[in-house]
Amino acid sequence: METDFAPRYHRIEQALRNRIAKHRPHDPLPSETELCEEFGVSRMTARAAVQRLVTEGLVYRISGRGTFVAEPPTHRRAENLVRFSEEMRRQGRKPSSRLISAVLRDALPEEIDRLRLRRAAQVVEVGRVRLADGIPTALERAVFPEDLTALLEVDFRTASMHETLAGLGRTPTRGHSSIRAATADEREAELLAVAPGTALLVEQRLITDQDERPLELTESRYVGDRYALDVAFEVDS
Repeated sequence: METDFAPRYHRIEQALRNRIAKHRPHDPLPSETELCEEFGVSRMTARAAVQRLVTEGLVYRISGRGTFVAEPPTHRRAENLVRFSEEMRRQGRKPSSRLISAVLRDALPEEIDRLRLRRAAQVVEVGRVRLADGIPTALERAVFPEDLTALLEVDFRTASMHETLAGLGRTPTRGHSSIRAATADEREAELLAVAPGTALLVEQRLITDQDERPLELTESRYVGDRYALDVAFEVDS
């Protein structure tokens, strides 16, 4: 039984960090078996070292294939409302989505208020995991007025939400968002391929259309180490 778990764990982690700095995104890293042989440790110790790097977003795992160097965090200017797909393509990354839900349901009180709906209204909810180069980056839940039920017929694994809305005569034009910090619960962690408790950047935004009518109420939960906001500001004299 190992008695120096922490030092060995730390030594493997630091060695992998040095290798990651020299590698390119998606380069493979040693398997747990190879790490065990190289450092003379148990599989539990090797796995703990790698998991720390997974949690920080420095590496990612693909079941049955191994561990790979992750892309650096995606950055977005906070004052810009840019489609996720457009952001990724501009950075040379391939955007995609995994559809979680697409339903018509009763509106919650906050949704009735912010979307200016009648009492007892229904809303269209579309839930997706947003991916960049196949890596889960955000968990998104978007809510729309019930007159947009046509959204339920669209395959949002590949289709752009905002292009679809524009095609329906409701062009996303302006928005307001608030940002806070949170941690991933077990369900969110599973969908985003991170450990429970991983730091998330939560953005809640309300988007209006060309006629300034409330159009979309969305919450996006970004993996903190895979997404970032750049903020431009002026300093008061």
